[in-house]
Amino acid sequence: MTEKATEKLKASGWTMVETTGFLHLIGPLWHRKVGSEHEYALVAQDKHHNRRGLVQGGVLMTFADRTCGMSARYVSGRPTLATIQMDTHFVESGKIGEILTSKPRVVRSTRTLIFVSTEVTVGERCIAMANGVFKILKND
Repeated sequence: MTEKATEKLKASGWTMVETTGFLHLIGPLWHRKVGSEHEYALVAQDKHHNRRGLVQGGVLMTFADRTCGMSARYVSGRPTLATIQMDTHFVESGKIGEILTSKPRVVRSTRTLIFVSTEVTVGERCIAMANGVFKILKND
C-alpha cells in the first residue's frame, strides 16, 4: 500500500525532503511546487497509527507544523524560525495508506512574525486545520 502511494507521488512530480532528527522518524516528507505555491505530502504508514488503527493526531500536528514552518522560511528567506503558537483542529480521521497533503498559505508577514494557515487533506477531504505563528530568529 505504501509503495503504491510513493510511486503515485513520484509520478506526479513530488520529491522527497531531506529530514533529520524527529522529523526523520515521521517521514519521509514529500514536496512539490505548483506555480508559486509549495505543497507537501506524507504517506500515512503503519508507524503512524493510534490505538484505533487510524492516523495519530500528533502526526497530523507535526506535519502541519513542519509544512507551515517551511512555508514561513521560504517567505522570510531566513533559515531559522521557531514555532511560537500552533492551533490544530481535527476534522476527520486519516487512514493508514492514505496520502496526506498540506498546502500552507502565508496569511501575514511582519518584520519578526509570520502567520501561516493550512488544511491537511486526503484528496478533497479535510482531516485537520492548523494555524501557526512563527518567530524569525536572528542568525547565529
